[in-house]
Amino acid sequence: MQYFVETGTEGRPLNRILRSLVYRRAKGENDTEPFGTLMDIYHSGYEWMEHSMYAKNNPKNIGEFPRLKIGGKDCKQTYFSSLLNISAMSFGSSSKNAVLAMNKGAKMGNFAQNTGEGGISDYHLEHGGDLIWQIGTGYFGCRKEDGSFNEETFRENALRPQVKMIEIKLSQGAKPGHGGILPAVKNTEEIARIRHIKPGIAVHSPPSHSVFSDPIQFMHFIKKLRNLSEGKPIGFKLCLGRKQEFMDFCEAMLFTNIKPDFITVDGGEGGTGAAPVEFSNSMGMPLLEGLIFVHDSLVGFGLRKEIKVIVAGKIITGFHMARAIALGADGCNSARAMMLSVGCIQALQCNNNTCPVGVTTQNKALVKGLVVDDKAPRVKRYHEATIHSFLELIAAAGLNGPEELNRSHISKRVGMYNVQTYDEIYPYTEKDVWLI
Repeated sequence: MQYFVETGTEGRPLNRILRSLVYRRAKGENDTEPFGTLMDIYHSGYEWMEHSMYAKNNPKNIGEFPRLKIGGKDCKQTYFSSLLNISAMSFGSSSKNAVLAMNKGAKMGNFAQNTGEGGISDYHLEHGGDLIWQIGTGYFGCRKEDGSFNEETFRENALRPQVKMIEIKLSQGAKPGHGGILPAVKNTEEIARIRHIKPGIAVHSPPSHSVFSDPIQFMHFIKKLRNLSEGKPIGFKLCLGRKQEFMDFCEAMLFTNIKPDFITVDGGEGGTGAAPVEFSNSMGMPLLEGLIFVHDSLVGFGLRKEIKVIVAGKIITGFHMARAIALGADGCNSARAMMLSVGCIQALQCNNNTCPVGVTTQNKALVKGLVVDDKAPRVKRYHEATIHSFLELIAAAGLNGPEELNRSHISKRVGMYNVQTYDEIYPYTEKDVWLI
């Protein structure tokens, strides 16, 4: 289908245009296109960025590779993050060579790798790349035999110098409210040792956390992790479901005066190694609507300046970054683009342990085909080229930096004869409007 039937704009989850762009950037090849756009620009849903008559001459004029400061008033180890990092992918769902290549690429390019909920493996540590350690409902890497949270092993891992931030996973876009899935065929003795579980069995993470059961308890859990990690940035990741529950979080932040340093918003279009079809297709709010609601809620409760917002969910190009930041994000994560950069061909075999290019399998014969020293520079090059393209868009819009992007800079066709900017579609919420 991919090679002989699909056109450039048809493939799913990622079409040929996007896949080819990642491949070319990762290999350092020419990433320009001839003969004009293949997109139907008069089709409802088409989006574009508004440029300026007074565009900047060169993106370097606005600063190459700007950094994002993450850390609120209670944070003692502020992290200066790239605007684009590797989104959550566990060792187990991903092979050791995929983890090694991404971590080495992250080290080379000065950006971060999210460990996913599967814990910190030796392969996350080998090359010394920055890590965002994700703590899921299974507490892998910081759990007791009964599956409950273990403060001692958490502190041991949290204090590792490679760990720059800690992310509590509440839900992910591909299967929100379900919990992660590790097929038995992928649960090797090594993976079981890292996750503190029994090998050879299918592992289904619980759908929710056992440490807390309401917003107040959740805020105190955030405080506990911040103290145990000696002040590293603590945040949480969620795919938005019931809006009132997120507003309850905001009220709890004000009530307890405990605030996360960052919030990662995942969209319903997020990727996964394995998910029930009903959850993947029909559960969870899409990224743009989720991002807008989270941003506006934080503004309405007077919390936005203290908390950074990061997004994940089909972030592939510089325009995807610009759109997300214009709508309210501070930074972006990408998983599938990073997988493509290390050789993924979208074979859709992630859940069968038969990935032919060694990215999402524990089959040693297949993993061997992914050569770390060859793929790591590709991760770096893809990241560098995409950040550069994002900065070129900022320059074309006549802006001095990403912080000047807003919803008025992105237009969307909402009908054959109707175009609106995002600030018209989603008007901004007034600051402190929801404070009691």
